[in-house]
Amino acid sequence: MHPHVSLESAGNSPAISVFRPAIFLVIVALSFLGAIIGIQIIVTLGISANTSIIGAVLAILLSRIPGEIFASFRFIDAQNLAQTAISSATFAAANGLLISIGVPWVLGMHELIWPMLAGASLALVIDGTILYGVFNTRAFPANAPWPAGVATAETLWAGNKGGKRLGLLLVGFALGIGGAAFGIPMASAGIAFIGSIFALLMFAVGLLVRGFSESGLIPYNLYEHYVPHGFMIGAGLVALVQIALIVIRKRRDLNEESGPESEELKQSASRLKNTLLKGAVFYFITALLLTLITQIFTQMSLPMLIGFLLFATAAALVQEMVVGMAAMHSGWFPATAAALISLMIGLLLGFPAPALAVLVGFCTATGPAFADMGFDLKTGFMVRGYGKDPQAEIYGRKQQYFAAMTGFACAMIVVALVYPFYFSQDKIVPASRLYAATIEAGRSTDIAMMLMLWAVPGALLQWIGGARNQIGVLFSTGLMIHYPIAGWTVLAALAVRLVLEKIFAVGSDRISTLAGGLIAGDALSSAATALFPAVKAKFLTLIGH
Repeated sequence: MHPHVSLESAGNSPAISVFRPAIFLVIVALSFLGAIIGIQIIVTLGISANTSIIGAVLAILLSRIPGEIFASFRFIDAQNLAQTAISSATFAAANGLLISIGVPWVLGMHELIWPMLAGASLALVIDGTILYGVFNTRAFPANAPWPAGVATAETLWAGNKGGKRLGLLLVGFALGIGGAAFGIPMASAGIAFIGSIFALLMFAVGLLVRGFSESGLIPYNLYEHYVPHGFMIGAGLVALVQIALIVIRKRRDLNEESGPESEELKQSASRLKNTLLKGAVFYFITALLLTLITQIFTQMSLPMLIGFLLFATAAALVQEMVVGMAAMHSGWFPATAAALISLMIGLLLGFPAPALAVLVGFCTATGPAFADMGFDLKTGFMVRGYGKDPQAEIYGRKQQYFAAMTGFACAMIVVALVYPFYFSQDKIVPASRLYAATIEAGRSTDIAMMLMLWAVPGALLQWIGGARNQIGVLFSTGLMIHYPIAGWTVLAALAVRLVLEKIFAVGSDRISTLAGGLIAGDALSSAATALFPAVKAKFLTLIGH
């Protein structure tokens, strides 16, 4: 280990800035790489890879290269900035931008692509800025699970410190890769080792109920009857009310196991309120700009236009809150499902097709950046010493924000340059096709009734569980995903976790290190699985086969 490496805290390292020339150049290069990886994987598999782990590993490797240009990466804070940038670029390019502009392409509304790219880019920046403002409030506390963030922090610590922690991480890493090779979602197991047991139990139940429905064991196809969508609407609306109550009451015991609250968390109510109000204003302005530059206002009456702007603003806020809460507790963020719900409600409200294409693209751009930045700020919070030095925490968090915005900017450039190449080969993200097909399917009063019917139990479940457990949002998230093996994996991992904690008295630090390895191994395995065919095809093309 290099003598200058800071191990588990930023306290011994100098103030690391994104704008140091060497750090900035590396961050930009990693951001372009992350954006390209994200686009390639999402058009291949329909999902995005967690490149935070890739960024962490690359940053650690850079720290081992001699020479002044890489000297800054011997500090864990600089490594944290590098992984923040690459993951921000990945999710911004793939989940935030490419899906958004794919909808008008599939619908043949090519004139909307550039305006949609501009609007989605603005929404993306607002989304990330809101998370930066609400992180470590009572609604989104830094001591919440944020599983992918924990995994990245464990990777950084183990890579720098070595010893037993590195050995445990490598064991988890090997298990993650091995399980993934057999089709077992080992990231789900890692998440179960870290997150809230009760919330993840409901998430697993949701996954299994959906799986039983699809297999015919339950004689009622939940997805075809819009049960997950209705549950998510009800749970999401109640979750928003619960956030509002935090602002009004200015106090809430979100996590009894988290220990004493920091001063920042105690005084977070006004920051949460101000951030959400400013976010709503900027979302409204962005929606207004989109209606102007796309000229969709010409197809709506004035009352409909006002309704569209208000609905788009509310949908964007609800989307990011629900997606953020699901990600915070489970590591999964149902951004596609949440955007689909907004689209379906827009259909029922009678908005014209071009307006719906703009609406769903706008909503799609909110949520992924919110969730991903939450993971990254959780990593930073951990490696900076869990907020023990408030000044260092605030400074480091701001630098992470700048790193994320740099990643967003690189993602915008990459998407603008490469989308014609992918779209012209009909390489469209499946979610874009789903939204386009939904718009073409039209409106149905039967759908509205089913959504309203199933929203009631979703709302009740979320209310009964309270804001701390988020069981309504987590159960709805499980219902949205057809991945039953993940449900069984989460249940099995929860059982193993209880055995380790209660019988063998294994500490939470060792369990989280093992979990970090599981998630990291699964993430890298998924990325390699998606990229290998593309790299192989390119290589064969180059050598003339």
